Amino acid sequence: MTQKELQAGLETFITQAAGKTATITDLVPLAGGTSHDTWLVTLMLGDEEQRLVLRRDLTTTVYTAALEREQEYQLLQAAYDQGVQVPRPRWYSSDASILGAPFLLMDYVGGLSTGRQVVQAPELESARSLLPAQMAEQLARIHQMDYAALDFLHAPRSDYSPAQEAVAQIHELLDSLQIESPVLEFGLRWAAENAPACDHLTLIHGDFRLGNLIVGPEGLNAIIDWEFAHQGDPLEELAYPCMRDWRFGEGHLRLGGIADREPFIAAYEQHSGRTVDRGAVDWWEIMGNLRWGAVCLAQAKRHVSGSGLSVEVASLGRRSAEMQLEVLRLIEERGI
Repeated sequence: MTQKELQAGLETFITQAAGKTATITDLVPLAGGTSHDTWLVTLMLGDEEQRLVLRRDLTTTVYTAALEREQEYQLLQAAYDQGVQVPRPRWYSSDASILGAPFLLMDYVGGLSTGRQVVQAPELESARSLLPAQMAEQLARIHQMDYAALDFLHAPRSDYSPAQEAVAQIHELLDSLQIESPVLEFGLRWAAENAPACDHLTLIHGDFRLGNLIVGPEGLNAIIDWEFAHQGDPLEELAYPCMRDWRFGEGHLRLGGIADREPFIAAYEQHSGRTVDRGAVDWWEIMGNLRWGAVCLAQAKRHVSGSGLSVEVASLGRRSAEMQLEVLRLIEERGI
């Protein structure tokens, strides 16, 4: 679909959805990752100028359990209604005839989202000091959400804990890729033997880290990219933004390259009213590296097999080695 066709389809759809004439004045592609085509849409809706973000599915599938656009819309609406800092969802459509693929439209939120920019931008220096507490508060809100109506969210198998489910999923992914990795197999065996218990499930964002947060001078403006949301152990989400790969060159600062981990966890305890087992968070950090190491191999295979030709996904293959080294380092650090 050409940009001209995309614009025409959008104008028709928004006009019908809003009941007002929509005239797009600017349509700019944004960095949208490997699973979505993302655009900044500036338009006149009636006599009012608005800015929206379009997220349109790409033809290749990155993760089969990822939410569909209608499901992501419902989740965003539920989060927005419960006071979580997300862009206001506006419309969605699963009709691929409109824009060539299912899509979602939401309000534009200003700020920077690229992880390296958030970590390094001089204008965000004060924001970086505010982010740990803001991130902790928002995670507590997410984990307190009533997700009963969101019956499409993936949950652990009935006889599996979230930790056991995570281990099983990585085994299944490696088996499907027909990959034998001594380090990943060792790490998974260690993870299975040391899996922490979970006393309650919560809604999990699934990819909560720098890179999926929009940040401005005052700190956190919005949480984006909810397509990996599921039910799970909330401690998984405290560990995930602390993985080395999400520190963007500032490896000594465990929380996303901006701060130490402990103040972040302490702030989460304050906002959630729960006591956090630091050892279980350590386990989930190791699991995060195991999962990301396996996913990097899966991404590289998409390119090699020809199903999703991309220099970006091809380059991820080599990064699996970095995750594997981190797994070994973290297990050794625990003295086990």
